[in-house]
Amino acid sequence: MATPELSRPLADRMRPASLEEFVGQVQVVGPGKALRAVVQSGQVHSLILWGPPGTGKTTLARLIARASGAEFIALSAVMAGVKDVRAAVEKAQATRAAGGGRTVLFLDEVHRFSKSQQDTFLPYLEDGTLIFIGATTENPSFEVVSALLSRARVYVLKSLSAEDLRTLLRRALTDVPRGLGSLGLRLEEAALELLVAAADGDARRALGMLEIAADLADEGCIDAAAAAEVASGSRRRFDKGGEQFYDQISALHKSVRGTDPDAALYWFCRMIDGGCDPGYLARRLARMATEDVGLADPRALQIAMDAWQAYERMGSPEGELALANAVVYLACAPKSNAVYTAYNEAVADVEKFGTLEVPLRFRNAPTRLMKELGYGEGYRYAHAEPEAYATGERYLPDGMPLRHYYRPVERGLEIRIGEALARLRARAAVKTSGESS
Repeated sequence: MATPELSRPLADRMRPASLEEFVGQVQVVGPGKALRAVVQSGQVHSLILWGPPGTGKTTLARLIARASGAEFIALSAVMAGVKDVRAAVEKAQATRAAGGGRTVLFLDEVHRFSKSQQDTFLPYLEDGTLIFIGATTENPSFEVVSALLSRARVYVLKSLSAEDLRTLLRRALTDVPRGLGSLGLRLEEAALELLVAAADGDARRALGMLEIAADLADEGCIDAAAAAEVASGSRRRFDKGGEQFYDQISALHKSVRGTDPDAALYWFCRMIDGGCDPGYLARRLARMATEDVGLADPRALQIAMDAWQAYERMGSPEGELALANAVVYLACAPKSNAVYTAYNEAVADVEKFGTLEVPLRFRNAPTRLMKELGYGEGYRYAHAEPEAYATGERYLPDGMPLRHYYRPVERGLEIRIGEALARLRARAAVKTSGESS
């Protein structure tokens, strides 16, 4: 029969009791780093720990509270509400009134609290009732109210390296009082690497898989087959609604824009592997075709749309290959944002100049009254003129400055488009010069 201690999950049992046991995050707890100084001095301040799952946020919060001698109250924003916060405040006030020390309130998943819920902490941080430590996997700039953010220092935690995970797994395998050391298990090197890869920087996931693999051990050995069974089906870290999602789609978009098909394909596969909806990626590829390739290669949009349609007809996994073709094509295509830039400039002018009248010569005149008012009078039918171009005609509203929003780049098809426009505009300039002289 398992003791109460050993009945707890391995990841919880192996939680570091001191900084010396803590693995990873040298950028904040390494020698001379700010958070190490906080723990060692015991002079704790309100802070927010921001990082992926399984990187030590809760452990660090506990170590900080322990080092400062403060009372530690832990809440999870997934289950807690304002009522729980008020109960924690009352407990902290009672501790303070009884001559006790300060209270650290740790709120896990702080980004799940609404803005108004987060505001409830502010008065108690101001009067010293609470020291606030928040943990979040989301960017605090977007998910934490500015008033709370200004009162707490943000520390950024990173995914654990492969070597960090190896250290944790080996320690758990040999630790007798807390880990699996009493079982006398061996872990094959190949099995270790499989678990490390599947953990994807998450210590909690790594230890959880080791614990399951231990139950599958054959004659005291955790071999590659056992590790593979445990690791099968695990996905790389990917939050479909969080910052990591947008970071990766940004990397894909910028790789396409930067004409790097290899990096573009890598980020595409990362997102597919993480469970991203291929339909979403198809829509973004169409956006890249119009925003970054544009008229430098008009085929890009058609290829993106064809890939989108192919995916919708074939589904997964066959459809992803069609999207991969589009990714590589877009990345290799000549790039132009000339139309994208022109569009934005035109939108700005629409807002700037308001509702300017359409010149009478461009208005249709289906009735006698309209004809009498001059609708359509003086209109030059471009097809009836040389090169189907009404030299010198002005199509913008009267009173609006001349604009050339669209400026073709010297790449792909836009080279020829630019040459044609330059030739026609030069002809118009000659005509205008002749008329003025």
